[in-house]
Amino acid sequence: MENETVSKNFIEQEIDKDLAEGVYDHVCTRFPPEPNGYLHIGHAKSILLNYGLAEKYNGEFHMRFDDTNPTKEKTEFVESIKEDIKWLGADWKDHLYFASDYFDQMYECAVKLIKKGKAFVCDLTAEQMREYRGTLTEPGKESPYRNRSVEENLELFENMRAGKYADGEKVLRAKIDMASPNINMRDPIIYRVARMTHHNTGDKWCVYPMYDFAHPIEDAIEGITHSICTLEFEDHRPLYDWVVRECEFENPPRQIEFAKLYLTNVVTGKRYIKKLVEDKIVDGWDDPRLVSIAALRRRGFTPESIKMFIDMCGISKSQSSVDYAMLEYCIREDLKMKRSRMMAVLDPIKLVIDNYPEGEVEYLDVANNLENEELGQRKVPFCRELYIERDDFMEEPPKKYFRLFPGNEVRLMHAYFVKCESFVKDENGNVTEVHCTYDPETKAGSGFTGRKVKGTIHWVPAPYAQKAEVRLYENLVDEEKGVYNKEDGSLNLNPNSLKIIKDAYVEPSFADAKAYDSFQFVRNGFFCIDAKDSTPENLVFNRIVSLKSSFKLPKK
Repeated sequence: MENETVSKNFIEQEIDKDLAEGVYDHVCTRFPPEPNGYLHIGHAKSILLNYGLAEKYNGEFHMRFDDTNPTKEKTEFVESIKEDIKWLGADWKDHLYFASDYFDQMYECAVKLIKKGKAFVCDLTAEQMREYRGTLTEPGKESPYRNRSVEENLELFENMRAGKYADGEKVLRAKIDMASPNINMRDPIIYRVARMTHHNTGDKWCVYPMYDFAHPIEDAIEGITHSICTLEFEDHRPLYDWVVRECEFENPPRQIEFAKLYLTNVVTGKRYIKKLVEDKIVDGWDDPRLVSIAALRRRGFTPESIKMFIDMCGISKSQSSVDYAMLEYCIREDLKMKRSRMMAVLDPIKLVIDNYPEGEVEYLDVANNLENEELGQRKVPFCRELYIERDDFMEEPPKKYFRLFPGNEVRLMHAYFVKCESFVKDENGNVTEVHCTYDPETKAGSGFTGRKVKGTIHWVPAPYAQKAEVRLYENLVDEEKGVYNKEDGSLNLNPNSLKIIKDAYVEPSFADAKAYDSFQFVRNGFFCIDAKDSTPENLVFNRIVSLKSSFKLPKK
């Protein structure tokens, strides 16, 4: 048993204790995003944690939109969030809820608190309220409206609902303790007047509950047992417990907090991403340089790689940051055995095999992945004219350069040995063609052992190759300067975060490739078909990640 305890995170240990002591006889968790933007990698941790706990304990997992603030919420965000969660593999089954579906019950809870003498209508302005609140070291002052009678409060609250007051003119506050050391308990606002159309309830309401009041009620109504949230809500837990207790819910939920996931040198703030989108620095919330879940999916990350990453980060109470290189490690690990290794030339120059018969073509059998036979084989056409990478040829090579140069012999991957005989330059001195001869005896797979070569280079057949656009991504922010400019709070953007190659060539085997399909380009990295801009006629690839990494797994 000792080993088992060690292997469990602190939340699982608390759940085990609750079940053993009979506090709950089942487990029910939820993921409750506010639909005011796209989800990012930090939310993935919360989704997978809550869903994972429900699965582990054969419980229920609820998906709920916390849509109590209509100022920022949109149906677009609701749909994108649903798509992201499904893609990550968290299945809410028929447990999809909206907080706004409970507005009637929240209103009734507020009325109950007024009748118990636990809530009052307050006329103080926002500024006055701040003055009355006190500080971390000094207690607050009670509102002059705190001792209104129950009858007066009920009438005023009903008038708030009926729309008799302007936005901000009156609020409903909980009556708790203005001298509490926890500022959240100093008579917090639980309802405000706000005239706006809600995406779900339309114009039915002109009063809306505050998050700290609404959230525990939503959890209680749904029968959530463990309300798992991030550490910034730890100071709000006494208020959470107060609400479910004073509203007299049976078997109230329990809040447990864990540390957020912080990635170094990435932009996650909605305000910043919104500005990047508006200023057209990125092409939407799913731009592959961002770490929203939609962006990671478009870039070519897989749900499995994100799960691996979250598992490696672990669940704890202490805040820490994780390097983006660890996420890249996870996608490499996930893809290297599952994806075909294809040939693509990003910076092409023509290679002509002078002694190969003109007009002839042969189809070579090429293994899709040498480390995984199950992926089978494909046929790649080979002919007299090919494209190779520009940096695979040098007129005057340095030492230890084993690729093509005059007089040198290399292997063309999956094909023959070729020897460089000459080359052609344009008027600017750039090499445009390399001329070689091949040795028919050296065909790959023929068992030829007559001599060896030190270099192998990839290629694509010029007449059959498909032109493609390739997008090479680097970090959106300047890593040396850090994410934010200390002087004005703006983003330190990397001007080289996107390099677009318009004239790359890929082998013809991509004919059936569809959005989100990913491949390894030999020697160049892992790439994915862009879901937004790619068409069968004009392929667009996003580089997911390069082949090499500086990341090292921590020693156990």
